[in-house]
Amino acid sequence: MISAMEKYDPVQRAITNGNNPETDDLKAKTSFAGAPWHALKHLWESRGLPAKLIILTAAFVLLAEALIFLPSIASYRVTWLQERLTAAQLAALTSDAFPGGQIPSALRADLLRTAQVRAIASRSQGERRMVFPPEGDLTIDYVYYLPPEPDNFWESLTTRLQQAKDAVTTLLSSDRTIRVIGHSGPDNNNLIEIVIPEAPLKAAMIRYGMNILWLSIILSVLTAVVVYFALSRLFVKPLTRITSNMLHFAENPEDQSRIMPETGRSDEIGIAERELASMQRQLGNLLTQKNRLAQLGMAVSKINHDLRNMLANAQLISDRLVDLPDPTVQRFVPKLIASLDRAIQFCNSSLQFGGVSEAAPRRELMLLKPLVEEVADSQGLPREGTVAFITDMDAKLRVDADQEHLFRALSNLIRNAAQAIESVEGKTDGEVRVAAHREGRKVIIDVMDNGSGIPPKARENLFKAFQGSTKKGGTGLGLVISAELVQAHGGSLKLMDSKKGAHFRIELPDRHVD
Repeated sequence: MISAMEKYDPVQRAITNGNNPETDDLKAKTSFAGAPWHALKHLWESRGLPAKLIILTAAFVLLAEALIFLPSIASYRVTWLQERLTAAQLAALTSDAFPGGQIPSALRADLLRTAQVRAIASRSQGERRMVFPPEGDLTIDYVYYLPPEPDNFWESLTTRLQQAKDAVTTLLSSDRTIRVIGHSGPDNNNLIEIVIPEAPLKAAMIRYGMNILWLSIILSVLTAVVVYFALSRLFVKPLTRITSNMLHFAENPEDQSRIMPETGRSDEIGIAERELASMQRQLGNLLTQKNRLAQLGMAVSKINHDLRNMLANAQLISDRLVDLPDPTVQRFVPKLIASLDRAIQFCNSSLQFGGVSEAAPRRELMLLKPLVEEVADSQGLPREGTVAFITDMDAKLRVDADQEHLFRALSNLIRNAAQAIESVEGKTDGEVRVAAHREGRKVIIDVMDNGSGIPPKARENLFKAFQGSTKKGGTGLGLVISAELVQAHGGSLKLMDSKKGAHFRIELPDRHVD
């Protein structure tokens, strides 16, 4: 009956190519394929971060278990077949104990039933022997060869992949009869062959797979829960707290109690908390300053009308002083009138800083030194015994600028310099120096003093409104206005390094000529 053992009928799969009569229906159905995907996408995006975390954790654990499942089921299949081959080998050894290999029929039936095989054959030293021939004809649907353990990694990997493929084939197949060939003993030339139905193997694999499946589900759920609580405590809750704080702070940014509390963490979440708290403080301070500016603008607008009337009355009185013949009066009245005119003009434009930008400069080429001396005279400089005033520039030096704008900018700088000197108690050698020179198509003006200087803390916000004041009761607007006036000319105002006192530099470029 060896011919029945060697009968081999492999399973063939036919692949057909051609027109499909249902092609049009398939195309019609695929037009709706995107709808479920969009629904799932919308459902996923509507979930919160905790729900997404636990779903992803469970999905990844199940994916890892699935990757483990296939090698496990393949290994179980090989082990099951090895057990059948071992039982067949024992049956073959039993047959050798009987003369001529003739085993009683009852014992033969018991051995085949124990080994769960239908036929057994062996090969030793190149000779093939039928140990237990099959009862009747058998059709072999497939032949499996179980090779010995590979010696290198690539052969082992190829063997594992083939075993996994064979395991999937077994699970998907119907009832087949297979022949299994394996090695018998340490000599690779000794083989043992068995013919078995594949149904018991498939049933055993399904039971084993179901056990792994339930174990995988339990492990994935437990792992997902543990990972979820760990990640939730470490990451999700802090992020949720940050999000809630942002929404709470947005309701009333000026409420300092809504600023993000810092937890002292040193990781990226701690950095995010500190940066968010810093931004919230800056935003709150900025909004507070905006409100104060708005309130200040309202107050100035109310004061402006009455103040202009007072200055107008003072201007009328000063006009009458022109008729007095006293030489001293005649010497000071023009300066008084000019100061009143300038005060009225300042009053009319006092709201421009809080509303719109300064008017465009009406530039003209003028001598700089007389303007500087006029500024010093308006500030009461020099002041005998306390503050000296020195100009260091060519009398013919001309500057291309708006006279009123430059007067205001220099007036703020010189006033600040004089006040810085007078803030030093007992100082009698104070000096305000204004130097200027031309460099190509720009004029450099330096305003220097030997007063108390500018503290490092004030330097950070020197040109910010209401933040850069260095004296008690100051608003910090003088330098901001001066910088704005100079920038309107295309120039710059900056603080220079100095060993003593303060040193401000104005750079005024000439007008561009096409």
